[in-house]
This record gives sequence, C-alpha cells and structure tokens, in this order.
Amino acid sequence: MREVFKKLITDFIESSPKSVLSRDYDIPLNSKKIVSLIGVRRSGKSSILFDIINTIRLSVPKENIIYINFEDDRLYPLELAHLDMILESYYELYPTKRDEKVYLFLDEIQAVSNWELYIRRIYDTLNLQIFITGSSAKLLSSEIATSLRGRTITYEIFPFSFKEYLKFQGIEVNLNSSKSLSFIKNALSTYLKDGGFAETIGEDSTISRKILSDYLELIVYKDIVERYNISNRSLLKVLNKYCFTNIATLVSFNKLYNEFKSLGYKLSKDTIFQYVSYLEDAYTLFTVPIYRNSIKEEQRNPKKVYAIDNGFKKIYDYAIDKDMGKLYENLVFLHLRAKTKSIYYFKEKQEVDFYAKLDDKEVLVNVSYKIDDEKTKQREINGLIEAMEYFKLDIGYLITEDVEIVIEIGDKKIFVMPLYKYLLI
Repeated sequence: MREVFKKLITDFIESSPKSVLSRDYDIPLNSKKIVSLIGVRRSGKSSILFDIINTIRLSVPKENIIYINFEDDRLYPLELAHLDMILESYYELYPTKRDEKVYLFLDEIQAVSNWELYIRRIYDTLNLQIFITGSSAKLLSSEIATSLRGRTITYEIFPFSFKEYLKFQGIEVNLNSSKSLSFIKNALSTYLKDGGFAETIGEDSTISRKILSDYLELIVYKDIVERYNISNRSLLKVLNKYCFTNIATLVSFNKLYNEFKSLGYKLSKDTIFQYVSYLEDAYTLFTVPIYRNSIKEEQRNPKKVYAIDNGFKKIYDYAIDKDMGKLYENLVFLHLRAKTKSIYYFKEKQEVDFYAKLDDKEVLVNVSYKIDDEKTKQREINGLIEAMEYFKLDIGYLITEDVEIVIEIGDKKIFVMPLYKYLLI
C-alpha cells in the first residue's frame, strides 16, 4: 500500500492544474481548522478541491500539496491502519517537507471506517492544512461532533445553483437587458427539468435521464444499501420512486407504512422513517416539518419532501410538464436550503410553503406557477398575510412564472416576482 500511495502522490504533484469552474462558496485556504465539504455525490466537491489546489499552487510549491481520492480502486480495500502510510510515504519522497506546512486533501474520506481518529491525530501533531470531503451527512456530522468537535468548519455543497448554472453556460446576468433576459428564461426552462448536476448540462433529455439514474443507483446502493446492510432493497426502491415522484408534496409516513404493508411489503413503522433518514443522510432528499412551538407537534404532522436536484424527478416521471408548480417549489426550497437548515411550512387556516430563519432575518415565501385565476391569487395572498401577522413580519414573497408586482395591504408588502429573478437575488 505504501508504494501505491507514493505513486498517487507523485502522479498528482506532476499533474497539470485541472480546469474547473469557480463555485459560489467562500472557503478559506488557510484556516486553523480542518475544512470539511459534504454533499451528495457528483455535486462538485472534488472540483472545489481542485479549484482550491489551483489557487494554492500560485503561492506554494506544488510538492507541498497532497491529494488522495479514497474511491480510487488501487486503494481497495483500505483500512484505518493504512492511513498512516499516506504521510509516511510522502515524507520518504520529500524528507525536507517535515519542516514546512503541507496541504492535505482527502476526497470521499467516509470510505474508510474510523477515519476521524487519524485526522484528529495528524491535525493535533503535524503542520498541516487539512481539507476533507464526504457524501454522507450523518457519518461526517456524527464523527465531527465527537472526535473533531471544535477542530473543523463544515460547508454543504449542492449541485449548481441557477446563478452558477448560467455562469457555466456563459450566460450574462443583466436583468435590465431584454436579450440577457431571453437567455436567462430559456436556461431556466431547461434547468427546471434537468437540474444542476454539471455532467447533465448540455446533454439531451435521454442522456441526462440516464446520467441521473446512474447517480441515483450509485447513491442508493453504495451509500445506503452497502453502508447500512439493507436487505429489503425492493422496498427502498419503491420508496425512492414515491419520494422523487412526489417532491414538494405533504407526505404522512404512517399512511405510507400502511400503504406499503397493504401491498405485501414486510416492514415495521420504523423502517419507513429509517429509509427516509438514509436518503436524507446521503443528501438526496430533504424533509420539511410544519412550524410549531413543540417538536412533538411537528412530528405528529405530515412533512413535505424535496429533492436535492429537480432532475431526479424526471427519472421516474415522464409527464413532468404537468408538475411545473412542484418543480418551481423545489427550486425555491433549494435556494433557501443553501442558506439555512431552518426551513418549515406554515399552516393555520391557510398554508404557506416556506417559513425560513436566515442569519439576519425571517422570510415567508409562497410559490404558485400561475396566478391568472383570481381565486388562486387570493388564496396565496391570504395565506401570506395570515403568516405575516402570526410571525409579526411586514414582508412576504410570492414566486410565480412571470408576474412582477408589489401588493400592499395595510403596513404589509407582498413582493410578487418571477422565479428567475428570485433565484438571482
């Protein structure tokens, strides 16, 4: 294994810089902490590492940078005891570097059991700036919370936001330009259905669906079935299909349990909750509770389900054009989720899609693809006004396809705006 590490280290040091798109993340290059990047597979964590490496190479000798991808087949099977060989191999190749700061990049580290023990020891004893990535929220967060508490800063990485998608496509964002707006609206119609995974951009619908299907297979079988030793694969598959077909929909897991049981699946009530939590841990799904002052009350009510990427819906749902409202809502969720984990739906007499607590403010957002119908428009407005009074907020947002107006009711303002504009502000 030592010789394998020497080859990997040498090959990377001798490699040319990788051409990558800079993402909208402000990640420190020299901090006193371990930098952890977590997110769904293929969301661009490795590209962000390469972007950081390219920047560091401008001011640091390339020999001071180590990059290891733990999903490299040449490292299989890798165990905790092997990790010591990384730096041993490196210092054998470059003995003078023991006295210098070294940048260590470890990609998909969750592939090694108990990796955090090794990271903690080298962080505490050597002159290293450490960057790690992983595809499991639970594994990384639980390990960070125990062994690495206080030693790390964590960033969640998502597939391309709409702003990044436009940048990747080379589309200028100028909301005052009719020409720019036509390109932006056209791009949104594709992004809405195909999502923001880099490898799907520019591919036709059939190829894009195949790529996303392969991603999901990899996530489900490598990150969930293998990791948690799941035997009831058919149940996981049908649950997967149900959730991605029903994004932006209220789901009662108790009802789902009864439904699956009536179809002949052998399962306990806990199985549904467990499998959904595994999908959440792998960053494929998110569940949003109702806003209540009591956690018990939150748990008693149905949750809304959202996907990490709009493209996952089309894997199962060929009639995707009929669900534009759900696709709109999922994009608004992702826009908010990139900023905060504190997201709820609100319901008293009326329902409001999102109540989110950001760092400096609270926001209320309703999403309605079309508001041509007066009843629909009034329902969305009434829901927002009710929630604004409940939370004592003066501003609410209603996201639509193309309407842009400000509705003033007393001292309250509702900003009605097109989705493309909301995603770019």
